[in-house]
Amino acid sequence: MYEFYGNLSQVSVILVSLSVILFAGFLVTRVTKFFNLPNVSGFIIAGILIGPYAGRLIPKEVIDGMDFVSDIALAFIAFGVGRFFRVSALKKTGKKVVIITLLESLTAGVLVSLMLRYVFHVSWTFALVTGAIATATAPASTLMTIRQYHARGEFVDILLQVVAMDDVVALLAFSVASSVAQAGQGGAMSWPDVYVPVLCNLAGILLGLAGGFFLKRLLEPGRSKDNRLILPVAMLLGLSGLCSAMDISPLLSCMAFGGAFINLTSDKKLFHQIDRFTPPILSCFFILSGMRLDVGALRTAGVIGVAYFLVRIVGKYLGAYLGCAFCKTDWKVKRYLGVALIPQAGVSIGLAVLGQRLLPEAMGNLLSTIILSSSVLYELVGPASARAALFLSGAIPGGKAAEASKAHEKAAEASKAHEKDAEASKAHEKDAEASRAHGKAAEAPQAAGEEAKAKPEHTGKKHKKKAESKNRKKEKKKSRRQEEKMPKEAVIAWKVPEKDLWSDHLSVVPRMIRRQTPSENRGKPEKIWLK
Repeated sequence: MYEFYGNLSQVSVILVSLSVILFAGFLVTRVTKFFNLPNVSGFIIAGILIGPYAGRLIPKEVIDGMDFVSDIALAFIAFGVGRFFRVSALKKTGKKVVIITLLESLTAGVLVSLMLRYVFHVSWTFALVTGAIATATAPASTLMTIRQYHARGEFVDILLQVVAMDDVVALLAFSVASSVAQAGQGGAMSWPDVYVPVLCNLAGILLGLAGGFFLKRLLEPGRSKDNRLILPVAMLLGLSGLCSAMDISPLLSCMAFGGAFINLTSDKKLFHQIDRFTPPILSCFFILSGMRLDVGALRTAGVIGVAYFLVRIVGKYLGAYLGCAFCKTDWKVKRYLGVALIPQAGVSIGLAVLGQRLLPEAMGNLLSTIILSSSVLYELVGPASARAALFLSGAIPGGKAAEASKAHEKAAEASKAHEKDAEASKAHEKDAEASRAHGKAAEAPQAAGEEAKAKPEHTGKKHKKKAESKNRKKEKKKSRRQEEKMPKEAVIAWKVPEKDLWSDHLSVVPRMIRRQTPSENRGKPEKIWLK
């Protein structure tokens, strides 16, 4: 393959190498998916297969000249992680995340340092630098695993915040350890060796915060989709370059950049747009990590590398478990968070390069071999363990805990429905009793009225006729008595017309009822009843 590259120009070699890298990653991930392994593991295996220590499909000069890809990939990874640093989310889990992060990172670092010092009897300088690197966790593989399986929930939020803050702790711990290493070589430790790296990292964080505010002003509502992608990419590359000039990692600055932007705008569409842009860059990053692994160097690391690999896993899980138990988090977070913190690459590899410069040549080479070999092993095992943790915690749809929670929710809903049915049946019974009582109360007067009505009906038709005849007789007697009391017929001797009679006698006789109509002869007297 090297003979083929020898006939090409430098630009052609780079372009063909990039094509081979991307195709190799695609092909190997087809195989890893068959075994339910994350894509990150497939990318690293592809890098080992095409690297200079195995297949030799990529020239070593091209691999050495692609270091900038790591910085760009870390910048995009950190920007994506920054979206999870929302103030509203930190108010809910801020204290928990800080406590869990400190315990899980420092526990792993302390255990690794003590193991190297008292088991393998290395110097304190080497033990402290290696322990500081052991605190770091790879956000890239964790984030890509979460994206691949569309994991969601409280477990994912806590995991991403812990991973992001874990790198902060690792950078601060490495700054202190490197100052101790430099003091050990020079015979004395000066304060600038301690606080200068810390101030540089703080300056990077301030640059990221300012970049988030500036990007908010640039991304006006009228910006096109192309410009919405160009502007953040340009700012991420600029921040990465400034951090490289200050000899610090771009992680903190780009995390602050993403966190400031999401808190100022709440614009998630930009992050989704960048997520669709970054897969080729991230795949190249992980494949390059696999190509850098010197398989023969694993023999040099030997027992120390294996011990580092195992003790760090124990420290991460133990510290995460203690932190979650202290903060009284959910049992799923307490049981499976430490399993998801196993991956280590990116930051640890960068810190190993810096540590190799600080330590003597023999110790520096040993440190680089341990970190690089263990990082590849972590990246092979870590994504699979992260997937298992996400699956068991229920963050991945269809996971064990998700199915259990769904079954529990269904049982709870069924019990609630049963209780509602029982309450409804009780209410129905009460309504039935009330309606019965109301019916009885209504039936009582009806029964009394029916009895009262039934009594005369019970007597029969003869009794009715007798009663009617008695009533008629009584009415006749009353009419007779009234006639007897009234005066007899009064005769008026003079002839007076009817109109004059009424007009003259109305004042005298207040009540006069005319019983007889006047005769044809108007001169005759009329008969009038006086009451």
